Amino acid sequence: MLVVVSDTSSRLLELLSLLQGRRDWPGSELAARLAVSPRTIRRDVDRLRTLGYPVDSLTGPAGGYRLRAGTAMPPLLLDEDEAIAIAVGLRTAARTSVTGIEETALRALVKLEQVLPAQLRRRVAALGSATVAAPPGGPTADPQELTTIAAACRDHECIRFGYARRDGELTRRFVEPHALVHRGRRWYLVAWDRGRGAWRTFRLDRLEQLAPSGPRFTPRTLPGRDPAAFVERGIAGTRYEARVTVHASAATVERRLPFLAGALKPIDDDRCEYRTADDNLEWLALRVAMLGVDFEVREPPELVAELRVLARRVDRAVSRA
Repeated sequence: MLVVVSDTSSRLLELLSLLQGRRDWPGSELAARLAVSPRTIRRDVDRLRTLGYPVDSLTGPAGGYRLRAGTAMPPLLLDEDEAIAIAVGLRTAARTSVTGIEETALRALVKLEQVLPAQLRRRVAALGSATVAAPPGGPTADPQELTTIAAACRDHECIRFGYARRDGELTRRFVEPHALVHRGRRWYLVAWDRGRGAWRTFRLDRLEQLAPSGPRFTPRTLPGRDPAAFVERGIAGTRYEARVTVHASAATVERRLPFLAGALKPIDDDRCEYRTADDNLEWLALRVAMLGVDFEVREPPELVAELRVLARRVDRAVSRA
């Protein structure tokens, strides 16, 4: 059951959120996070237990707390903004790149809206009906894999998996997972590869036979600004950069495809140069083919070969019609 509250202890909610987000919490670290004394943390934990939340005390020099997993939970406390954020997120989840999330999100949304107050239901419905999310396309990630990897990142536990390289060869990997990054159409894992002794970026749609191995590790410092920047830098080193001469003006192409991914540079009144990039050659070929006008590929040569494959496929389909 969900209880939407407008006036409750914000500190108690924040404490509950912290306990739900990580397996073990030292009492001193919780006190520092919430800017209160360890004694206040002990009282707040007792209040959570009174509400029915199974919080275990951990033994050790510093002591600590853990929210027990696999236990029936009491009513979930959300304020109005949190309830609206969850409802809108569920409405747009059907457009995400997670396999099978559409039906699951709709079931969860029905349950949520049944317990929302009437005023909140109207706000959620209004915002949901006015929000449009374009389908991302491309490969999708398995939700079970996402949750397994996310838990391993949170708990600093190593994982093993098979990884298909760009040439199709399958390799075995043993890594220390650091973070999941969603970029464009794909999910990426940033991890320290123990076998290769280096940081690596892995596409989740290329993972096979994922298995948590159990050993804990001490987190390393990721080079660069953040995981998203690390993924961006890695993709830039492996992506295909296309340069195409288009037999139409830049203004004409922009009118035809206002959401064109890439950059246009006028050459003269009747031609322009189109530059775009992707780490998937097939998607890059489809994007160029969608220009809808004559063009000439200047680079890379791999794109020319992929366009020939696409042309033969289309020719076979037309010949059978």
